[in-house]
Amino acid sequence: MNRIGLILFFLLAIGIYSEAQQPSKIRKRKGDTQNAAAASGLDEVTILGIKSKFLSKDTNGVTIFMRVDLSKPNNVPIRWKDFTDKFTLNYVLYPDFSSRERLGYGNIPLNEQSVLQLSSTKFMVRFDVKRPASHANAVLLSEISEIGTTKKVLNDLAVRFNAPKLSDRFALFERTGQVLMLQNYINVNDTLLIKDINKTVKPLYVMRYKHDFEAASSPMNTTPRNAPRTLGIDTTFIVNTSTPLSFAQEGLYYMTEDTTDVTGIGVVVTNKRFPKMTRPTELVRPVMYMSQNQEINELLGTKDPKKSLDRYWLTLMNGNTDLAKRTISVFYNRVEEANRLFTSYKEGWKTDKGMIFIVMGSPDRVQRSKDREVWVYSQRANFSEINFTFNRRPNQFVEDHYELQRYVEYQPIWYPMVEAWRTGAVRD
Repeated sequence: MNRIGLILFFLLAIGIYSEAQQPSKIRKRKGDTQNAAAASGLDEVTILGIKSKFLSKDTNGVTIFMRVDLSKPNNVPIRWKDFTDKFTLNYVLYPDFSSRERLGYGNIPLNEQSVLQLSSTKFMVRFDVKRPASHANAVLLSEISEIGTTKKVLNDLAVRFNAPKLSDRFALFERTGQVLMLQNYINVNDTLLIKDINKTVKPLYVMRYKHDFEAASSPMNTTPRNAPRTLGIDTTFIVNTSTPLSFAQEGLYYMTEDTTDVTGIGVVVTNKRFPKMTRPTELVRPVMYMSQNQEINELLGTKDPKKSLDRYWLTLMNGNTDLAKRTISVFYNRVEEANRLFTSYKEGWKTDKGMIFIVMGSPDRVQRSKDREVWVYSQRANFSEINFTFNRRPNQFVEDHYELQRYVEYQPIWYPMVEAWRTGAVRD
């Protein structure tokens, strides 16, 4: 088999192996991005990250859904008791991110009623929180602590007790109706439910948008991008909540109670392999973050994307097949992880967070406030510390849409990192 053929084979193999071979340090250092903390268990059980969402229960409180990602060395499966016996969970309610006035607190027993095991590494914790007197909104700060040590993992969640949005009351659940989906994407033809805590049955209007959103622009591009004022609606139909449904076509779907509503529930319906990317036409596009304009135009205009993409990688690596294989593996693992973590109304690799994650890797720490995240990178070869600031922007489809604050001053940081990718010097 020639060198081109070897790389082609490897590109396809990535789609098969990437999930099992995911570098542990990506998840360990980053988790769900917003929760980049790790705590080693007594039996080397490690909390990689926490992701949470609330749903209104009634006028007196909400139900919290919290997914906890764990790991053991050598991918050893984690038992239910590994989690429930080794950790504790408590929370405190504050008026907002800047206040430390306690509105309420609680300790959540980790038992059969509150903990559901989703897989060998994932658990869902569910518990109720009462509405504090005279407060419609609050910030819930939860803490999962390792028994017998000082190690803990924190998670913050803004809660609206008056539930003004559809997404405050309804959410996407897996087909059983037991597991809330803490992600903004599903796969084609997957069965799911849109439901609330009380299993209300009501119609929702659904609009499908078939739009190929642009990938993130350079961190140094301070010129405002003209986003489309409107998106063309491809299809409209009605679904009922608490009723199994599936979507047969890829695209961006938006569900509302009324066609005039400005907020609703958005979800990206993707192909069956997503968040992996295996189609040659898909694999071509993310390399734009490390490519010159001429290279991008050649890759996008080619009639044979497989051959062109292999030639691209081999050329960058000066014909070194082994180096090309390793760099391809690292790069597309990051693309997959970006899709998994940051998909909003568009694929994760296209978002600002996804771009920074792919090129720079996991941040060393994350600083969060109400409408801002700051990713801090320390001790790289060409700089001592650099911050990337993401500001939350209003978006009708999702609540977690963030945009990077761009500066031309990123040039001496960004270009050496891009060059490291182009020479195969990046290590994970």
